[in-house]
Amino acid sequence: MIDFVFVFIALLMANQVLFKNLSNKFVFFDKKLMNRLYWYHIVFFLIYFTYASFEASDSKAYYIDAGIVRENWTSLFLTGTKFIVFVANPLVQFGLSYLTVMLIFAWTGYVGFLFAYLFFKENITINITVFKKFDLLSLLLFLPNMHFWTVSLGKGSLIFMGLMLFAYALRFPQKRLFTLLLGGFLVYMIRPHVMLFVLVGVMVGIITGKSKLGVGIKLLILAASIAFLISAKGSILSVAKLQDSENVVEDFDQFALEQAGRLETSGSGVQMSNYSLPFKFFTFWFRPLFVDSPGILGMFSSIENLIYLLLFAKISNRRFLRFIIKAPYLVKTSLIIFVLTSFALTFVMSNLGIMMRQKSMVMYFGFFVIYYFLANEKFQLLQKQQPPAVALV
Repeated sequence: MIDFVFVFIALLMANQVLFKNLSNKFVFFDKKLMNRLYWYHIVFFLIYFTYASFEASDSKAYYIDAGIVRENWTSLFLTGTKFIVFVANPLVQFGLSYLTVMLIFAWTGYVGFLFAYLFFKENITINITVFKKFDLLSLLLFLPNMHFWTVSLGKGSLIFMGLMLFAYALRFPQKRLFTLLLGGFLVYMIRPHVMLFVLVGVMVGIITGKSKLGVGIKLLILAASIAFLISAKGSILSVAKLQDSENVVEDFDQFALEQAGRLETSGSGVQMSNYSLPFKFFTFWFRPLFVDSPGILGMFSSIENLIYLLLFAKISNRRFLRFIIKAPYLVKTSLIIFVLTSFALTFVMSNLGIMMRQKSMVMYFGFFVIYYFLANEKFQLLQKQQPPAVALV
């Protein structure tokens, strides 16, 4: 218990140092909001820890595996599950308790929210109110399901941090190179296939979207992305055991069917293999809803999924189509990442419980697109009323 208290205090102090630095760097930074968000995140850490005490949790398996004494720690430096054990191993070998290691991973999840806040706030300066009285950014930052799946010892917290670090760095990649590389490294090591979708999104966004990046920077990013994808092809394909495949499309389809069939056998399984593509997307993004909620956790998720559905309804019009054609590269990048990742996961996810966890990786990219669109709509209106006084970014 002493180790938990020590780490808890150390992380609180680290937060304050981080907040001070960010306050000096960004005039919009709201220290009080970020403090409230941290304590809110800690509440979900306690909820998840209680949940894991009574239910099966991957966090326990990770902790036990990390506790095994190995002659060569670097043998764990592999993509996927082993990387989580690689990160946790020194912490466990140092003697930190399960609760303390969970707290450290929960903190990395919080760092993800912190950089999600910076990603949104730096690129969108107009505040948006939804459902008549709720600030949209605050609503997005405090979504319960997003916190529940980013507070444990596992892939969720680290990959969420990696994705948000990467997204934040994309505005000024040449100035935030370390942040960009760190975020990309974490995403690749945890889920190589997600890094594929991220880089495709970046390349498409740079080619088709408006940006203030110089031609040299654009070409450098494109070349680096292509070079990385070529060099990492084996690791990415090995996720679906396709590294030796002679027909990747056909073999992936077979892998997806097998994976979906396996997940359908669980208590919250759904038979998505027969769904049309639009309904697969709907299932991944917005289910469970109240009629098919698996347990109490599913009921809470249903409320949140209803919010998702109402938010996405706001872009279901022709104005959005006109907007996205001319949208900045960060918006197009976010949209491509969101759609591609969702597309891939809909073919292998047939379990509502796993879908609730997996979609926490990418929902903020979809939310960014919605937020930017609504801000652009408001900007157009305000520009007509007082042209010189308002700027979107």
